Amino acid sequence: MNEKRVLVLGGGPDAEHEVSLNSSAAVLAALNQSGRYVAHREVIGALTLDQLRALPGDVVFPVLHGPWGEGGPMQRLLEADGRPFVGCGSLAARAAIDKLLTKQACLRLGIATGPAAVLHPLDDVPPIALPLVLKPVHEGSSVGLAICKTMDQWFAAVQLARAALAGGQSAAFMVEPLTKGRELTVGIVAGEAMPIVEITPADGVYDYAAKYTREDTRYVVDPPLPDGVAHAMQRDALRLAEALGCAMLARVDFMLGEHGPQLLEANTMPGFTSHSLLPMSAARAGLAMPALCAALVDDALARHYAHQPAAAVVRS
Repeated sequence: MNEKRVLVLGGGPDAEHEVSLNSSAAVLAALNQSGRYVAHREVIGALTLDQLRALPGDVVFPVLHGPWGEGGPMQRLLEADGRPFVGCGSLAARAAIDKLLTKQACLRLGIATGPAAVLHPLDDVPPIALPLVLKPVHEGSSVGLAICKTMDQWFAAVQLARAALAGGQSAAFMVEPLTKGRELTVGIVAGEAMPIVEITPADGVYDYAAKYTREDTRYVVDPPLPDGVAHAMQRDALRLAEALGCAMLARVDFMLGEHGPQLLEANTMPGFTSHSLLPMSAARAGLAMPALCAALVDDALARHYAHQPAAAVVRS
């Protein structure tokens, strides 16, 4: 029996530690249910290269969320480790975790995206008109996001941002207009765009609680959309992912307003929890969780051996 053994990593040092634990547990179960791979999980913090090399497995599936786990540092370790791994490389991860770099890529590609400004922590005056959104540049899952409709809300959000910057929890914050519309997302698996998912939070804000803990957020896979919109979003999501270098696995978020869809951000390690969007869309495309996770491992192996045709080293 020559089954590839998959090392699933969960946890990490980022704010999304608990989400990563849930996602990685779901990936672990799915891979073992697939009948294709034998998987085990390691819960980690900010491990070193020597610690990573000591962990057994032929393929690594890093189900980590946040700037360390999916923003480049973990990917640099995986590249140095040398084993096949699920997801993009370090340069793509670093670019995609940066919401401002992602917007710049959209502008180069001619993909509609909203304006944004970097927060100056000493400036009490908003750089754009209210209402606005203040968010960390390098976080996911809406960690640190604040909706500011009044000056009092702005002052409170800026104080929290200053504390986060001073404490090292975030490296930079950005400000963008609060736009109204339908929240939509496109998952990408192995270079293919998945069906669109629409998200409708009960209170209108798709924040951390709406994503992971509340049960009143509504999701619709393949929602009715104006003619041509679904195709345009899937096309642009794939174009952006290819330009960033993360078309093997991504989720690209949009806001559909009166002037059409605007791209919000890209995620290179989407969630795999019971509330997560990529598994919903993949299931509509015929990839249930076991098949989805196995397909991602297949893709990691294919990409690795396309560049390194020599036989893999089996680790004990």
